[in-house]
This record gives sequence, structure tokens and C-alpha cells, in this order.
Amino acid sequence: MDVNNKTIVLEFVFSGLTNNEILKFFLFALFIVIYFATLVINVGLVAIVKNTSSLQNPMYYFLSYLSLVDVFYSSTITPKMLSDLMSQRRTISFEGCALQFFFYAAFGSIETLLLSTMSYDRYVAICHPLHYMTIMTKKKCLSLVLLSFSIGFLQSSVQTSCAFTLQFCGSNFIDHFYCDVPPVLRLSCSDTSASDMVTVYIVGALAISSLMTILISYTLIILSVTKIRSTESRRKAFSTCSSHLMCVFLFYGTVLFTYMRSPSSVFTIRDKVASVDKVASVFYTAVTPMLNPLIYSLRNQSVRGIIIQLVRSFQGLHAEFPQLRS
Repeated sequence: MDVNNKTIVLEFVFSGLTNNEILKFFLFALFIVIYFATLVINVGLVAIVKNTSSLQNPMYYFLSYLSLVDVFYSSTITPKMLSDLMSQRRTISFEGCALQFFFYAAFGSIETLLLSTMSYDRYVAICHPLHYMTIMTKKKCLSLVLLSFSIGFLQSSVQTSCAFTLQFCGSNFIDHFYCDVPPVLRLSCSDTSASDMVTVYIVGALAISSLMTILISYTLIILSVTKIRSTESRRKAFSTCSSHLMCVFLFYGTVLFTYMRSPSSVFTIRDKVASVDKVASVFYTAVTPMLNPLIYSLRNQSVRGIIIQLVRSFQGLHAEFPQLRS
């Protein structure tokens, strides 16, 4: 096949979330509120953890990095999605598509690794409480965070290189609202088998290793907690894990729902991406980053108490200086 007789793809066109003009305005208003809330809540949680002495422990150390990753993860997809909702032509340059996927894959994998790291932290806290601070030292916590970021960006570099060094000389229409490997590879006029294999192995290895870490950690936690005689002590032990488990279920549930629905392969999509798949994608790229800090804030007594104090202080400031209301 003579590639020189074909048009080289310089940009891609997204199908977007919807073509309904009325629904576009509703979705734009909804997701701009969600995105703003994501930024405020996550940055606020990082500030609270950093400036509160009672929260200077490994659990909140990992949580603050999870919040930072959520900010960048959401910012990789949501601003472009919002722009496309208000645009007649939803395009992205070839380089822009590669860059979007690079950061999307990097921060998505970092999130999975941090969630598995946090499960290990909960295992040490519950199963080895007397040695918790000697095991989870600052140096070890920093090493685990750096390892998560290193693996995340390394695997993203490999995936991006494999996918975007292929030849694209046919259709440039991506039936999605962001650049993901499966729909992009379908547009390539090169042999994509090697890139498919790399993607399957990398994502499979990340998913299996992180899920196994979480499953093993919570299996050991459950076995340890069942040996506790006091009902109140068991309740407290499980309550420290509930927020983390909810975040795990939210993230992994929507991701697995999206990629496991295809009857053929995890990384092979149908000719047309179903609307339910787009909804699931929106959920884990835009909504979950907002929900993660909310779950930890509302279910954690320490964080909830600090937020209440801040609100009361702000109300007291307004009462003392009424001119601030204007």
C-alpha cells in the first residue's frame, strides 16, 4: 500500500459527548461546576493536610498526593471537553492528542498505584499498629510516592511512543471525547499488533499488581480485625478503611466497566462507542476526582472537624467585619 498517496493525519476530530444543542449547555454548566469543585476541594484538602499538625501522618501524606494527582488528572481531560461542548468543530492536533494521552495515562496509572499504596498503609496501621511509625517512615512514604510517579510516567512514555509513532493516513474521526489508545489505534494504517500487545501487557500488569496489593492487604486486615474481641474496636478498625475502599470501588468499578464490556478484547472497541461507555468515562475522568476528597473529608472525623472550624472562623470574620459581605 502506497502511503504517499494518502492524506497524512495532522489533527483528529472528536465525536464529543453529544450533538444535542440544548443538552450541550446543560452538560457545560454541570461539568464546569464539577471541575471548579474538583480544583477547590482537592487543593483545599492538600492545604488542610499541609497546615494541620494532627494530620501529619502517612495516611494523609498519601491522600494529599492523591488529591494533587486528581487535579492534574481531571485537568488533562475536562478543559478540552468543556471547550468542545461549546465548539462547532471539536478538533485536536496530532501532537496535542499524543500529549493528552501521555498525561491521561500517566496520572491514571499513578492514581491506581497510590490507591494500592494506601491499602498497604492501612494494612500496616491495623495489623502492626505498634510499629506503624517505624515502618511507614517519611523516607519510605516519599520513596513509595516517587516510585508511583516514576512507574506512571515511564509506562505512559512507552504507550505513547508505541501508539503515536504509527502511521495515520486515513480517517481522523475519534468516536470519543478525548484521546485514548483504543479509538486512536483503530485509525492507524500501520500494523497495530505490537502496540496492542504493549498496551495490554502494561495496563494488565498495572491493574493486576495494584488490585492484588489491595486484595491481599484487605484480606490480611479482615483476618486481623476478626481476631479483635471488642465490637467497638472492630468498628473503628473498619471505619479507617471505608473511605479508601469507596474510592477504590469508584475508580476501578467505572474503569473496568468501560474496558470489560467489549465481547472481543479489553482494548478493542466497537465501531461506535456506546453512550454508556462515554458516561462511564466521564465519571472516572471528571467526577471521581471530585468525589475522592469529598469521601475522605465527609467520612473522616478529623478532617470534618477542621472544615467545620474553618467555616465557623470564616463566619466569625464576616460577623466582625460586615463590610466583607459587600
